[in-house]
Amino acid sequence: MDEKRSEIHGMVHCTGGAQTKVLHFINDNCKVVKDNMFPIPPLFKAIKDCSGTDWKEMYQVFNMGHRIEIYVRPEVADSIIAISKEFNIDAQVIGHIEEGEKSLTIKSEFGVFNY
Repeated sequence: MDEKRSEIHGMVHCTGGAQTKVLHFINDNCKVVKDNMFPIPPLFKAIKDCSGTDWKEMYQVFNMGHRIEIYVRPEVADSIIAISKEFNIDAQVIGHIEEGEKSLTIKSEFGVFNY
């Protein structure tokens, strides 16, 4: 954190707010696109199957095994990922921000969901 603090534009812990939590922290001209998320752990598939909840709502209610997001410029992402892996914490680029109306789009194996 000390080394990259000036490069970090935001951090969102998705637990306690799910995948749509980022909408509380972005400007009105930001469209967040999450199109490369981690695989969903079996627990969430079981919850969906047992409850009959649709996937769009699942992403609104649960973190889907995806816990924290760090918002940085693309050219900084690889160095942040490398630091994470030094601590045996898997990390990857899961999406990007585009200019547009404040929104979130999740593109997953279960469909495309707009919030």
